[in-house]
Amino acid sequence: MHDRSAFALEPAQIYAGQLDPTFADNGKAWIHFEGSRSSQTTGLTLDHAGRILVAARIDTPNGSRFGLTRLNPDGSTDPDFGADGCVIGVFEDGCEATAGKIIELDNGHILLSGLHYENTDHALPALALFDQQGRPVQDFGNAGRRIIRLCGNLSQGLRDPWLPPGIPGLEACDMQVQADGRILLLANHHFQLSDHVGVLIRLLPDGELDGSFNGRGFVMVRRLLKNTWLGCLALQADGHIVVGGAIDLPQQGLIARYDPDGGLDETFGEQGFLSIKAQDHSVMVSQIVQHANGDLQAFGSSRDPMHSLSLKVSQDGEPDRHCNQGQCQLLQIGRSSSQWTAAQVQPDGKLVTAGATLGGIETDFLLARHLPDASLDPDFGQGEGWVRTRIGYSLDTATTLAVQADGKILVGGYSLHGSYRAVIARYWA
Repeated sequence: MHDRSAFALEPAQIYAGQLDPTFADNGKAWIHFEGSRSSQTTGLTLDHAGRILVAARIDTPNGSRFGLTRLNPDGSTDPDFGADGCVIGVFEDGCEATAGKIIELDNGHILLSGLHYENTDHALPALALFDQQGRPVQDFGNAGRRIIRLCGNLSQGLRDPWLPPGIPGLEACDMQVQADGRILLLANHHFQLSDHVGVLIRLLPDGELDGSFNGRGFVMVRRLLKNTWLGCLALQADGHIVVGGAIDLPQQGLIARYDPDGGLDETFGEQGFLSIKAQDHSVMVSQIVQHANGDLQAFGSSRDPMHSLSLKVSQDGEPDRHCNQGQCQLLQIGRSSSQWTAAQVQPDGKLVTAGATLGGIETDFLLARHLPDASLDPDFGQGEGWVRTRIGYSLDTATTLAVQADGKILVGGYSLHGSYRAVIARYWA
């Protein structure tokens, strides 16, 4: 039986980057978490069956919680997951929590990263593992939950209660899973007022610290004793580990690379590090992806003014001088500030990025498609290469994305409807 809604638009009217009206509510799936006062999407991925897994930060009458839900490919809630389609929880009873990234493992289990708020000021990285029905996997950590505490309290960072998800700040929740099942995740440790350092941690598949990684299970990421903040993590095809964020005050963008055993790869950039400026402006790197040829593409934003930013980096850790003469590319959207928060490489080598314009009621979803050389794709967004979407009434912020098997693009984020509400939008490819 054919879905009549699939023919609601004539082919000539459809363009790449247009909201797909056949998905959920005219292109938008509003996520409901029972008993929540607000919700904000933090992570998004597709499972082996093409269903949509969504992680979110949930505000309840009892404080902040992580949220997890599963949608069918058409955007409807899957009632067979969790309790009426969702899971709401914490990493330790009696404390608050938030969600970060979500990954489906090879065995179908669902791994969630997040932060455990041990008090009003401090946070620790944490993980939770669920089966395909949304039930905790009991032999992982403590009944399916694992809080990562390092010696010397080095995994403890500052809590940033006012900053919403998707805006780079003190809290880091990124995670990757290696081919052997070992888990990489980030933390930002705060020594004192103006002394921060990033931490790269590796765990065994059962959640225990992997002592073989750098000889102690973690690496302190720091360049020349300067302040360092980490926000993103990428795995290269050869097993090398790349982290990104910012360094120093005023901020420069930062990329560092480590070998599979946790040693700094000193053949990359300047003794393992690449620091980035944009026309003398500060930079924050929020996402790194790898091209098929091994080159890296960094995305984020400049500061003062704040514009969406990208930089292509060669395999040796130097800016690619064949791409925009090795300089950062800035995308200016009218008079609005903007930033990229998520990126993914498509099978055809093109890249899609999601983020938001910023500034009160002018805050909208921003989605772009780039050619392999990182220039904007003229076949997307009616020739612009990007689209700006007003999702709800105000403060529409995209934080994550995923590409479906048919090429359609899912963008997750949140919108202000009296309170924040998690939402997934789908676009034609």
